[in-house]
Amino acid sequence: MVLNYIWIAFFLAGFGVALIRLMQGDLLIFSQVLSGIFDTAKTGFDISLGLVGVMSLWLGIMKIGENAGVIQLFARAIAPFFSRIFPEVPKGHPAGGSMVMNFSANMLGLDNAATPLGLKAMKELQEINPQKDTASNAMIMFLVLNTAGITLIPTSVIAIRQTMAIDQHLVNFNAADIFLPTLIGTFISFVAGLVAVAWVQKIKLYSAPMLAFFGGFAALMAGLYGWLHNYPPEEMSRYIGLLGSLVIMSIIVAFVAVGAWRRINVYEAFVEGAKEGFGVAVQIIPYLIAILVAISVFRTTGGMDYLIRGIAWCVGAMGLPTDFVPALPVGLMKTLSGSGARGLMVDVMKTYGVDSFQGKLAAIIQGSTETTFYVLAVYFGSVNIKKTRYALTCGLIADVVGLVGAIVVGYWFFK
Repeated sequence: MVLNYIWIAFFLAGFGVALIRLMQGDLLIFSQVLSGIFDTAKTGFDISLGLVGVMSLWLGIMKIGENAGVIQLFARAIAPFFSRIFPEVPKGHPAGGSMVMNFSANMLGLDNAATPLGLKAMKELQEINPQKDTASNAMIMFLVLNTAGITLIPTSVIAIRQTMAIDQHLVNFNAADIFLPTLIGTFISFVAGLVAVAWVQKIKLYSAPMLAFFGGFAALMAGLYGWLHNYPPEEMSRYIGLLGSLVIMSIIVAFVAVGAWRRINVYEAFVEGAKEGFGVAVQIIPYLIAILVAISVFRTTGGMDYLIRGIAWCVGAMGLPTDFVPALPVGLMKTLSGSGARGLMVDVMKTYGVDSFQGKLAAIIQGSTETTFYVLAVYFGSVNIKKTRYALTCGLIADVVGLVGAIVVGYWFFK
């Protein structure tokens, strides 16, 4: 119901803003809105069809891993942690392996790999969901952690900053200086999402597995920082690309090798899993188009701009610094659209400079927040969930805390 109300609000608020602009003499506003709606609907369809190939590939690989028993091994390996936050998922269930692989792909910034793995996890969680039209506790926890997921290495953001630095004729520019701040910001978002859902579901987080997870993550952050921070940006990008590619290829080869060792028909298993890819990709089309069109109306009419100006006025009235406000639209848009947020980030870097505080903060926000509405629409749509319960509320809590955390971290490192 919350998603329903917000979807309606996007249209009504956007239409209201468009009427105001019409009365101010903007005779092209409704043409622009209508053009944006049609373009966005086409984009949503193209995105869904573009997923077919990737979905078929990864669901085929996952089917090999499932038949070979590798997914079950993944699930058992993380059982102590997952049994605490996913008490409804049976120990050793394939959903556990799919979820941990989805989280791993997100951590490495491999979005194309993460989405099909996440959709696979949702399908497996739906199999143990007693109410097929209502989101289960496990689904909500998974999606909130997914939308607030930890990004170890913001590869695309670093690459964009390096490219823009060359265009702006900056010498000896370190495009990876936002690496550690982004890592801290995304960890704040992840913890906020975990605590929010755990509070609603009455899950006790103070336990040995949880402490081991957070301690291990802190050690991993320190290790990655110690390894990468001394390299120049170009060399760091090469190592990052090598790390991500090596992990993914290792998983694929391991699945195939174990399947062959256990004498299963690897080829047939791949084809069987790949057949599911087309069906899942087609099924998410209406859900994806619905949310993207509503976002387009709100964005094209200028509703987002009015919202930002209102926030800037409130912040200034409280006597707080407002130099972070130009980067704020990136965080608000990221909740709605990843590509839209990327465009706003680039715009901030062009306007203020890629090495400015605003430019750095925009990069941190882009790397440490997630497209909550997109993820919820696609993932719930893939399994025909109509009642999302408190998933959106907890996801937005994680977004808000993550955004505030990113701003605080930005001031901490760069002010």
